[in-house]
Amino acid sequence: MRTSRLQLLAAAGVAVASLALTACQDGTGTRDEGASSSQPVASAPSDASSQAPEESASGSGGNDSTANGSTGSGGDTAGSGESNSGGGNGSGSKGASAGKGSASGGSDDAPARFNPCNGSNTSVTAAPVSRPVNHMLITVKNTGSKNCDLTYYPVLRFDEMQWVPQPVEESKPQAVVTLAPGESGYAGVLLSAADGSGAGGATGRKLAVGFQGRTPNSDGGPAAIPSLPATGVYYDSSLTVTYWQYSMDDALTH
Repeated sequence: MRTSRLQLLAAAGVAVASLALTACQDGTGTRDEGASSSQPVASAPSDASSQAPEESASGSGGNDSTANGSTGSGGDTAGSGESNSGGGNGSGSKGASAGKGSASGGSDDAPARFNPCNGSNTSVTAAPVSRPVNHMLITVKNTGSKNCDLTYYPVLRFDEMQWVPQPVEESKPQAVVTLAPGESGYAGVLLSAADGSGAGGATGRKLAVGFQGRTPNSDGGPAAIPSLPATGVYYDSSLTVTYWQYSMDDALTH
């Protein structure tokens, strides 16, 4: 009986050893698990590592930066970022503001420096001259206490005239005529064509001399009403006027 048990145990041991050997040989045991474990793990990290820089650059890197920005050295970075941003924006906005301020200040100052000559700060005369024929000279004298500017040309209107005499473009000066207190500026007026070719002749009894502002045809202030000869002034459709000049000779040679 005892011998039979020993034989049975021996047989069982052989069977177990045989099964273990079979399992090792057919690839379903421990060796197979090892191979299965090594191959997928080797390939997956390879793919992941090839995409990591892109993800790091656009994804997790941004999150790390944000995380670091809220804590640790990133907090210093964020702090310096805020400082730079604040300082940058502050100085930038101040710079822009200063730039705009200086620009707008310049434009704000410009009107203060610009002081148009007009009927309120000048005395104006209008007198026909003998030469050249059919011409009249307008003289504007600065009677104020500071410089004034004669811009463009005088806007003339005889009586109820419905049209504006055009300027002589060749007489346009290089710069605005600025009169110091006591100084005078001039404009020449061609009243009528010397050969009688002008149309619509009339005798003017009253003359209004208008002044322009900083821009063409803008209002430069009160007009002046200079006295005319008792007999009036004859004019026709040839009526033209020069730009303001510093000298009467320049005003009458155009």
